[in-house]
Amino acid sequence: MDLGLKDRTVVVTGASGGIGREIARGYAAEGARVVLTYRSTPDEAETLAREINGIALPYDLGDPGSAEALVAGVLERTGGIDVLVNNAVRWGDRPPGPDASFEDVPDAEWVEVLRDNVEGALRLSRLVAPGMRERGFGRFVHVSSGVVNEGMIGGEYYAAAKGALHGFSRSAAFSLGRDGDILSNVVMPGFTRTARNEAMAAAVGHHYSARAPIGRLLDAAEVANAVVYLGSAANTGITGQVIAVTGGV
Repeated sequence: MDLGLKDRTVVVTGASGGIGREIARGYAAEGARVVLTYRSTPDEAETLAREINGIALPYDLGDPGSAEALVAGVLERTGGIDVLVNNAVRWGDRPPGPDASFEDVPDAEWVEVLRDNVEGALRLSRLVAPGMRERGFGRFVHVSSGVVNEGMIGGEYYAAAKGALHGFSRSAAFSLGRDGDILSNVVMPGFTRTARNEAMAAAVGHHYSARAPIGRLLDAAEVANAVVYLGSAANTGITGQVIAVTGGV
């Protein structure tokens, strides 16, 4: 199937590792011009950019000026942005655990998780949308998390931030759709095997795979396949949706 991505410009935030890396590779394999962003791993990002003949640019979810600089840099290099994948994430300083209590998290920590994850994605979407409206074409794919539906002790604020993307994308789909072939969707991965979480997958992955109809964890490339399709010209009718890519969990 021709996904209609050849020579289109795709921005994938948080693409130096994990699922983002496979998303960038997936779009590049379809002939897209891929701009991948990084915050703290420039070497990994540059290595991937060379691999896929893409462009690596810095981007910090929590810095409004960083979003403006990113969009300006992409437009200078490519002339337009056809697809935005909001994949970058701010996890917070405390890993989730069975003894965590959300009310004990200091204000500065939980506010940062909420603001950076929500405002970062929305701010970048606001900057990209006018060009898509002008050209009458665009695709937004917001990467969420199965924690929104499943719940997780210690993940209260992260889940709240990701859940906000669901509401934004649904309403934005109506606003964007009136101005052309512009679609907005959310991909909601479950616990996914990536190059960065092999130890965690080995330790707790069986809890998730035992519940999955397919009896295993998905890997990052399988999640990326869904993101690439939803963000392609081949997707002509799916918008305003939350697509669970969880192996059936």
